[in-house]
Parts: sequence; structure tokens; C-alpha cells
Amino acid sequence: MLLDKLINYLKLDKQEFLFQFNSHPNYPSALAFSDTLNFMGVRNDAYELDKEYWDELPEEFIAIVDNTFSLVKKTGNNYSIYSDKAKTLNKEELHKKATDFVLLFEKENVENKSVTSYKPFIYAIFAIIAIYTLLNQTWYEGAFNILSMIGVYISLEIFNQKFGNTSTVIGSICGGDAATSQTVNSCNKIIDQDKTSILGLKFSDFSLIYFIGITVLGLFLPATSFIIKGFTLASVIAIGYSLYIQGFVEKAFCRVCLLIISVLIAQLIISIFLFDNTYFDLTTSLLSLILWVASFSLILYLNNTLNEKENLQKSNAKNLRFKRNYELFKRELLEKEKITFTDNETFSVGSKEARLKISIISNPYCGFCKDAHKIMENLLVKYPNDISVQMRFNYSSEKQNEKFTGLISDFMYIYKNKPEKEFLNIVEYWFETKDEDKIRQKTAPASNHENLEALINMSIENRDAGLNFTPIILINGYQFPEKYDREDIYYFIDELTEDEEII
Repeated sequence: MLLDKLINYLKLDKQEFLFQFNSHPNYPSALAFSDTLNFMGVRNDAYELDKEYWDELPEEFIAIVDNTFSLVKKTGNNYSIYSDKAKTLNKEELHKKATDFVLLFEKENVENKSVTSYKPFIYAIFAIIAIYTLLNQTWYEGAFNILSMIGVYISLEIFNQKFGNTSTVIGSICGGDAATSQTVNSCNKIIDQDKTSILGLKFSDFSLIYFIGITVLGLFLPATSFIIKGFTLASVIAIGYSLYIQGFVEKAFCRVCLLIISVLIAQLIISIFLFDNTYFDLTTSLLSLILWVASFSLILYLNNTLNEKENLQKSNAKNLRFKRNYELFKRELLEKEKITFTDNETFSVGSKEARLKISIISNPYCGFCKDAHKIMENLLVKYPNDISVQMRFNYSSEKQNEKFTGLISDFMYIYKNKPEKEFLNIVEYWFETKDEDKIRQKTAPASNHENLEALINMSIENRDAGLNFTPIILINGYQFPEKYDREDIYYFIDELTEDEEII
């Protein structure tokens, strides 16, 4: 299921989206799609809506068109459809190709996540090669090197696309509108269904190896002209093989493949007619052989590493479908006896009317409690009206030192006398700095005389319930299952807020 256009439009991290979508227990259902968008920060609501009411929908919505989740945009009397490719349909065609499922989303909540890219590094190398060529080589040697860099870039885009990354370059070369959809399919057919396999490398991978080697050899022209001419002549075999596959096997021509063939032919012409017929040099030949072996080994290593990573991600996604199954989580959650506290107000934040109440048993000096508190803070931000959180610090006035008592007193002062947001900020600030003096500076001496009886009683309740280790999370009195990571709570909040047996 290809969703490139839709994911790009919503400015989502494609790999993260597909991983979360594939690992959803209900994959590949509409519920899984909706939940994944929610998890990625795109708030949405799904409906089954008869087509007669679609004229009342917003200008942008998501529907299932041709069995694929697609972004639908009204453009005059027509509709632009974005999924694996862009196309335009009129009203009758859209109604015929789409199901009744529609999903309305809030675009303003979408965050554009920055993704680390290799491209700046590649551009820097290309710039260095271009400057060197301009200063030290002839125009035809420079033209040859520029063609080599074009070959490297396009081949690298194809290599990268094998592992689920969208290539805007290949998309623009192959075309992306309705009129060119056949061309797009041809590109995908040739590139993605390449059956060549030598040690796991496809035919397109050898294109990358070839152009890397030619690019490096081109820096030493004219000394390497004899070697380069030999390789360009050998590329005729690759050109013939590619044309045969496209014309007679697949019976479809790929624009990006034809572009690479054009680069190879141009380099062949330059090497034959403009390169000097220098003599064969054994040392240069041996160094060239080492270069090709190094290039081959590098691409083979990257290919195997990325394949292994992709396989692990797919396996992990399948395993997570079970782990994120709400019914399994609920069974584990209800396995232990429910714990009831008499004090649910001290250090309580969030919506007072919320039916889903989360308690976190922690200690300010606990190293793992920082992450647990951060999870609670994130949940309060994302679900401000649906949950409340009580911070139940373990504290004993008889066993704790003066610094701990002072810190807890500062917390109590801020909680009683300042807005809730300021209390959350001071707790977060503490876990970032772990500096009692900085906390004291924010509260002043006024916090010295706070009554800590409520906190002491809370700690006694924690101890009587066997909640001595920290951090521990409780959901409406039920202890968060030990078989799950604390971060997994994000996946179950929506179901928890609607589960009458829990709330």
C-alpha cells in the first residue's frame, strides 16, 4: 500500500508512519490508519458517509479511493487525489471509485519533523569535485565528471528508494499526474521488480558501484583515461541488457533508466573521441581494481545492513501488533487487584472532572522517574480534558535528610500558591537540574513552613499498598503491567478513556 503523496502532503516521517501503521493490531483497517494519524499528531475523525452528503465536506479530506487511503482536494468541479500518485477525477468518477469512508483531519496540528539526510554530505562532495575539475581539468574531462556525478546521484536515489524512502527526483523524472500514471507504473515496474541478484545486489545497485568508481577515476584524468575508456566500452553490455529488459521482457520503458542510459552513452562518446589513447599502466590498473572492489564492498555492506534493518522493522511491526492489542493490555492491567487511595487530591493536576485518573508513584531522586514524569506531562498536554494525574511522592519525615524535606516543601508551596502550569514546570525543572538551591530560588523562604502531613500520609498509603519501588504508574487504581514499557501507555489512552469497565 503506497501512501507517498499523502504522507508528503501531511509532512509526516514516512518510515515512522509506516512502522506505526504496520504495527497497529488492526492493520490495515481504517481504524489503524486513523489511530496512526492521531499518534503522529494529526487529529482526525472518521465517518461512514453516503456520497449524497459529500458536497458538504471540507475542501480537503481523506477517503479510500481505489482501495488506497488518499487525500482528496476539491479543485473547482473536479477532485485532486493524492496517494501513491496524483490524479484528477470528476465527481462521478470519485463516487464510483471511493467507499463511503471519509476521514476529516486538522491540518494545523501537523508538525514537520526534521529527518537526518545524507544529501548535504553528497552535495559537499560534488561541490569539491566540481571545483577541482574546474581548476585542473579540460572542459571535456569536466563534462565527463559531471555526467558521473549525475549517475551517482540518480543511482543513489534508486538505491535509497529500495528501502521505503520516497525519491522526489525519481518521481519528477517519471512524472506524477494522471496523464503520466502509466509512466510512473513503468518506472516502479522496472526498478522495484528487478529480478537480478548477485550477492543480494540488483542491477540498479551495480549502476551505483559503476558511477562511484568512474567518478573517482575521473579525478585522475588523463592518467586513468585508458582504464575509463575500457569501462565505458564495457557499459555497452549494460545498456543493451537494460534496453532488452525494458523492451522485450517488461515491455515498458522507464524514464529514469533511459536517463542513466543517456549518461552512459554520452560518457562513451566522450571517452572514444576526446580521451587520449594513453598506454596501459599496470600500477594504475591495480589501483583501479582495488577501487572497484572497495566500491563493491561498500555498496554490498550498505545493502545487507539496510536489508537487515528493514527485515527487523517488519518483524518488530508484526510483533507489536500483539503487544499493542488493547484487549491483551486490558487483561494484563486488570490482573492485579485494584488499589484505592483516600487522598486523590494532593499534587493532582489535569482535569478535575476526568474519569481516567493516573497516579505516578515516584521519588524526586529516582533516576528513572524523570522519563515517567515526562510521559505524564505529555499526556496532560495531549489529553487536557480527558485525564488527571496525581504525583504520589514517597517521603518519610523520619528517614529523609533536610534537603529532601526542603525540596518537597518547595513543591508543596508551588502547588498550593501558584498555577498548575507553574507546578508542572518546577517539577520538570527539578528533574532537569537536580539542584535544590535553584528550586529554592524560585520559591523563596516562604516555602519553609509548609505542612507536609498530607504527603506523609500519602507515602504511608503507598507503602501499605506495597508501592515501594519507583516509578510505578497506576491507571484508575490498576498497576500498569510490568510486561509493557511505560511508553506503551500512549497507544492505549484513547481506548482507556472510553472503557466503562476501567473508568
